[in-house]
Amino acid sequence: MTNIRARLSLMMFIQYFIYGAWLVTLGTFLGKSLGATGTQVGLAYSIPAIAAILSPFLVGMIADRFFATERVLAALHLAGGILLYLATTQATFTSFAWFFLAYTLCFMPTLALTNSISFDNMRDPGREFPRIRVLGTIGFIAVGLIIGTLGADATALPLRIGAAASIVMALYCLSLPHSPPHNAGKPLSARDVLGLDALALLKDRSFAVFVLGSFLLCIPLQFYYAFTNPFLNEIGVSGAAGKMTLGQMSEIVFMLLMPWFIVRLGIKRMLLVGMAAWTTRYLLFAYGDAGSGMWMLYLGILLHGVCYDFFFVTGQIYVDKQADIRIRAAAQGFIALVTLGAGQAIGSWLSGRVVDMYATGAGAAVQHDWRAIWMVPAVGALGVLLIFAALFKPNIATAKMTEPITG
Repeated sequence: MTNIRARLSLMMFIQYFIYGAWLVTLGTFLGKSLGATGTQVGLAYSIPAIAAILSPFLVGMIADRFFATERVLAALHLAGGILLYLATTQATFTSFAWFFLAYTLCFMPTLALTNSISFDNMRDPGREFPRIRVLGTIGFIAVGLIIGTLGADATALPLRIGAAASIVMALYCLSLPHSPPHNAGKPLSARDVLGLDALALLKDRSFAVFVLGSFLLCIPLQFYYAFTNPFLNEIGVSGAAGKMTLGQMSEIVFMLLMPWFIVRLGIKRMLLVGMAAWTTRYLLFAYGDAGSGMWMLYLGILLHGVCYDFFFVTGQIYVDKQADIRIRAAAQGFIALVTLGAGQAIGSWLSGRVVDMYATGAGAAVQHDWRAIWMVPAVGALGVLLIFAALFKPNIATAKMTEPITG
């Protein structure tokens, strides 16, 4: 079991190394190298969300029925690495966007599938998953530090690093534990293609409220992913990509502490604390600056551990507990569709429009009223928190999700 855990941990490291290579600096690269507007940057960040809407059900169904999960992962990362490199060779935003869409159609399903292959090889997901997933955070930090050290935020280099890592990941996936399809031999139906087995989970009121809360929260959170790096660079923070890895460092701490928190807080309080952290982060960004208010920016970045772990990782474990093993990949794909797909698609579009609304100037010389910008997602996250607190009532069996950990 220790060997399997090590292999899954390395899988997570490479997976999120790839993700971090382009997620953080994409907006800065597009604005500085391709002259993209705020709306275009928002559109670029909506492309992964569109891909998350189009692909997870189909890929989850394929992994559940026809091919071993590790082989599906290998094929997707191989194609993705080639497409991401080709995207960096484009001279206009429009041509870049088409290649980036093709890439994300390959990449976004792998986020759910790496979760699925991990859960398939665990005896106690509530206890084991955080310890494996934390290596993903370390991978995200590693690539951020590399990019920050190189000072390459505004260049195509981060995306090319991600492309190379994708090829490495494709080869590594072939060495992962064999995870055969759980529904092999079952007749294919329209119900399977549409993922209706996963949708049946919505009959549980608590699960439906969880899905609604996840969807709504992903609208304001996209402001962070799309515009924190451009924001920090614009107000004069040096080595922005490197400093943003402090968020992933805090994520490691809270990931390791998650089993302790889950036992003592329960699922609802974990999720509510995560939502409250998003509101607090945006308020700190609104009133911080690169001078005497730099501590606010650091604190806002450091809150990432609570923001991400307490809501999204807890949510992944909750979904695993709710879904039958036969539809586990489809269920993880469904929650990816809701969060990385629909919610972030709307959030990307909205964030771009808000940023352009508070912009003056044009091109590389554009300036923004960042205080007004950050207040929009702060208010939005607070609204989601209040709705979720009133409506989410998990059943006793999943409220705690794990037994106390003593060793």
